[in-house]
Amino acid sequence: MPDTPLPEDAAPVAGVATGLRRGYLLGCIAAVIWGGYLVTSRRGIAAGLSPADMAFLRYVIAGVVMLPFLLRHAPLRLAGVGWKKGLILACLAGPPFVLVGASGFRFAPLAHAAVIQLGSVILVSTVLAAITLRERPGTAGLVSLSLVLLGLFVTAGSGLAGGRPDAWRGDLLFAIAGSLWAIFTVLQRRWGLSPVSVTAAVCVVSALLYGPIYAVVVGFERLSRASPAVLLEQALVQGVLSGAIAMLAFAAAVREVGAARAALFPALAPGVAMVLGSFLTGDRVSALHVIGLVLLTGGLLVSAWDAACRNATVPAASNEKLS
Repeated sequence: MPDTPLPEDAAPVAGVATGLRRGYLLGCIAAVIWGGYLVTSRRGIAAGLSPADMAFLRYVIAGVVMLPFLLRHAPLRLAGVGWKKGLILACLAGPPFVLVGASGFRFAPLAHAAVIQLGSVILVSTVLAAITLRERPGTAGLVSLSLVLLGLFVTAGSGLAGGRPDAWRGDLLFAIAGSLWAIFTVLQRRWGLSPVSVTAAVCVVSALLYGPIYAVVVGFERLSRASPAVLLEQALVQGVLSGAIAMLAFAAAVREVGAARAALFPALAPGVAMVLGSFLTGDRVSALHVIGLVLLTGGLLVSAWDAACRNATVPAASNEKLS
């Protein structure tokens, strides 16, 4: 008996669904790495490293990791990204992001970084995506965003309640860092650039520009005094995982699910940071943190459900046209 041919629109719909699942998986991977990045940044500051040191370790190592790809794909045009766009993206997701964000830990604790920096990513990305990309959230999107913001607040509630007098300085730095990443998110989507090319361009350009500046202005004295264990931890998490792998995963997620939905993935990072922090920095995980993590996950599930419902309307609409 011959196979019944599939409708012409079945393959595109299946492809969209697969892309969305892949996008959500990659976004979650990036979120887990970001949670570890927050903890590692705090540990680096506590170990005596400066934000400049961590930015150097992150982008020089990530630049070396991504250099082979760039050399094989139009290096004179930054793998198709172009020098102008590459410089802009490097100023957003490159050394300034780490310099500003890590500096916040000098004034405010990890809980503040979780709610302020990541909350700023979500808010600014959603607003910019609505304005520039016309990715306006519907009712489900607003519910999802509300759950995420509520979860962020609950997760960091105990830290905010016991804030220090100068914590506002750290909060401001966290907000600026989050806004830089949000603009990077929307521009990467708007320009339709390859995720791998974007990551390679940002990492290599950052290494080429920041490496010499660091060597001349800051120097290597502080790094030479750091223990090998601290340097290895920072190099692995900052350079390989956060500097390269997380950027690859998140850029691909933006391409698959859109800038507005991708902005929700960082909402998972506070829960990861709190759990890791309880083991690595002595921070205790309270009932509020668990409740906040449940709210954050709920926000992502609402976003995923909304995306699935939108896809389901495609074959339904096609069937109506055929009837």
